[in-house]
Amino acid sequence: MQSVVETLSGLERRVELSVAMAQIEQAVQAELKRVSRTAKVAGFRPGKVPVSMLERTHGPGIRYDVINQQVSDKLQETIAAAQLRIAGTPKLEPKADSASDETMTFLATFEVYPVVEVPDISALEVSRIVTSVGDTEFQRTVDILRKQRANYVARDGRAAVDQDKVTLDFLGKIDGVPFEGGQADDFSFVLGEGRMLPEFEEAARGMKAGDVKVFPVHFPEDYAGKDVAGKKAEFTSTVKEVAEPVLPEFDAEFAKTLGEPDGNIDKLAADIRGNIDRESKARTAARTKTSVMDALAQAASFEVPKALVDSEVQDRIAAARESLKERGFPNADKMPIPEEEFVAEAERRVKLGLLVSELIAKEQLQAKPEQVRARIEEFAASYEQPAQVVSYYLTDRARRAEVEGIVLEDNVVQFVLGKAKVTEQEVPFEDIMGNR
Repeated sequence: MQSVVETLSGLERRVELSVAMAQIEQAVQAELKRVSRTAKVAGFRPGKVPVSMLERTHGPGIRYDVINQQVSDKLQETIAAAQLRIAGTPKLEPKADSASDETMTFLATFEVYPVVEVPDISALEVSRIVTSVGDTEFQRTVDILRKQRANYVARDGRAAVDQDKVTLDFLGKIDGVPFEGGQADDFSFVLGEGRMLPEFEEAARGMKAGDVKVFPVHFPEDYAGKDVAGKKAEFTSTVKEVAEPVLPEFDAEFAKTLGEPDGNIDKLAADIRGNIDRESKARTAARTKTSVMDALAQAASFEVPKALVDSEVQDRIAAARESLKERGFPNADKMPIPEEEFVAEAERRVKLGLLVSELIAKEQLQAKPEQVRARIEEFAASYEQPAQVVSYYLTDRARRAEVEGIVLEDNVVQFVLGKAKVTEQEVPFEDIMGNR
């Protein structure tokens, strides 16, 4: 008799599974006989060990495996017959008060994938992000490159301003007592880059070599140093040197520092313009994709399996731990990370993943080989030997799969942009590039 699938709530289902004891024992005896052919027991030749002896030594383990296998087979038959898509791993447990000499009964509880309905794409409102790239943006990029390679020249009597490099000694105290990490000699930083706390930077502005200043600093509640987080300290700083940035000229020598061995500034300029175009295109496309995906996620109204959300949460926590390790945090593997911080984003990612998969299947938006190759070639264009990069990606299955995933998302974005209500949004180049 076919097992009946019971709906508990939402996507949760339960099914009762019964297996005959006679069938279990038949399978156990068959397995014992198979094992007896090769079992090695002291005092017996191979193949001559009595089955009754193996029953005592191997029987419990074999019986456990047989029961698991038969219950699993029964569950798979039920799932196939009901045409269900299981999300996560079913929970199996013996049914209470079901003891019988003839059968063993279990309850399997699991979630199923939802029926995903693609929303009306024409009703979605999305933004297509654009930015202007011209001579002004080129010059700003060149200026940034020059600032990154600035030479700092000490100036006597110079009052420190933003972009100057300040070298100083400092001592911090909390309640009159020095604290760990609150003291340094000949410490240098570029003023205005945000490396130091705002009160520390503000105190350094206007100071000259030889100046001494005492000032308060309030550590934020979320400061990385837990011993001082949320506390008020008093710092004494003594400026040793104020150095003015001297930017290199945009000339042959500058070109050589950027990888042009012949110092060809025309070629350097062309490379910079090409990089700006590629980067701005990639970043505007990323923001447009975010707008499209947000619109899709908001329009999706189906329930998502908790098992998939839980799995996504664990992936996010694992990624957070890896990030902490890379940043040098001690005991990152054991540091408590609250799961609830990731639940909302995990639900969004799962819902969006299911919806995008359904949209790809429904509208036949699968990645085509020529699209994958074109995307790889576009990516490889920023390397010195593009052909080698293209070959590497095309011959490496995992790398190629990554690009296929990107192309799939691109196809979804372009499909939505072609049908939704699209508003063009101009974003300043500096915002796109993160320069302010």
